[in-house]
Amino acid sequence: MDQNIDTKCVQAGYQPGNGEPRTLPLIQSTTFKYTTSEQMGRLFDLEEEGYFYTRLQNPTNDQVAAKICALEGGAAATLTSSGQAATFLSIFNICGTGDHIVCSSALYGGTYNLISVTMKRMGIDCTFVHPDCSPSQLQAAFKPNTKALFAESLANPAMIVLDFEKFANAAHGFGVPLIVDNTFPTPINCRPFEWGADIVTHSTTKYMDGHGTTVGGAIVDSGNFDWESHKDRFPGLTTPDDSYHGVIYTQRFGKKAYITKAVAQLMRDLGMIPSPANSFYLNTHLESLAVRMQRHCSNAQAVAEYLLVHPKVTWVKYPGLPSDEHYSLAQKYLPDGSCGVVSFGVTGGREQISAFTDNLQLASIVTHVADTRTCVLYPAGTTHRQMSDEDLLAAGVRPDLIRLSVGIENHEDIINDLDQALDRL
Repeated sequence: MDQNIDTKCVQAGYQPGNGEPRTLPLIQSTTFKYTTSEQMGRLFDLEEEGYFYTRLQNPTNDQVAAKICALEGGAAATLTSSGQAATFLSIFNICGTGDHIVCSSALYGGTYNLISVTMKRMGIDCTFVHPDCSPSQLQAAFKPNTKALFAESLANPAMIVLDFEKFANAAHGFGVPLIVDNTFPTPINCRPFEWGADIVTHSTTKYMDGHGTTVGGAIVDSGNFDWESHKDRFPGLTTPDDSYHGVIYTQRFGKKAYITKAVAQLMRDLGMIPSPANSFYLNTHLESLAVRMQRHCSNAQAVAEYLLVHPKVTWVKYPGLPSDEHYSLAQKYLPDGSCGVVSFGVTGGREQISAFTDNLQLASIVTHVADTRTCVLYPAGTTHRQMSDEDLLAAGVRPDLIRLSVGIENHEDIINDLDQALDRL
């Protein structure tokens, strides 16, 4: 029976049998016992499904991954130890030394640094393009060794809405997958697979957990990209893996080939697995995701409308505002709302930002975002401080940008806090 997405938040993933625990069990164990060495050998050869060591897979982790997979409408998924790990593995699963990717320049600062510095040191090159570029400019960024196109569905903190169809058409026209970080809108407000994306990543630390308690990430594969049609470009999936006795992932695992390789090969070697306890907490918080996102969005809309007319606010970026340059794209791809993050500037620019944030009483200054509690941050001085002003502007981040993560408190209390802080400038 098909279910609505808010029901899936509660019911998807774990399905208890007769006499089994109604709540997802926490399997806090590193190892799993078997009666014969032969059976364990089949697990190591990927000839049989099962668990033997939590560094690769764990039942609690897999049940939560199954829930997120159902929410996104994917074919397979895996959890990771962080959102950064999810981004890295999603790219590294199909890229290696000498390869190239095309990437939206409007990114979370940590993602930008991961791709532009760390992965570059590993021999993976990147061409950054502004998400609002023309189709011809986007196509011109591809090279013969390009393996993927990467973007954020709703850029953190620039709040730029991705034109999914433009990016999907460019990726598929070249024969590579479109990987989309869907952290900010979550599958409640945005379903990238329905607009042509092939792989979705999440920092589950953000809205999926939503309570500031667990760090984690997720990778979901739609199962739609035809790796075999481009087998020369993706030998890791379409040719024998000598570390598993010559298994060819696309032939053995079909639509689950990409995720199986990520788990069996990369998790095995890099160990970016989440704690089962973190996954247990994540699952509990996922049950309220749809309800929380509705409140985050309604609160953020009210806050954005308040800021838009305040005399000490110089600009506001929120795709729910009809005056926003990405309003039409938001209406197309995010008709039910975007998220709870509002970006804006204040009179006096950088000189006044510290005074404003220090004056806030309800909102907390933290490096976190997408929490039930209202949070504020100055990205150019924290998460994006490694970027020059030119890099910031290319990423859609103004040097005076304040990122306000609107929580689920009463919106009048949030606005009152902003009002008193602005009045003191």
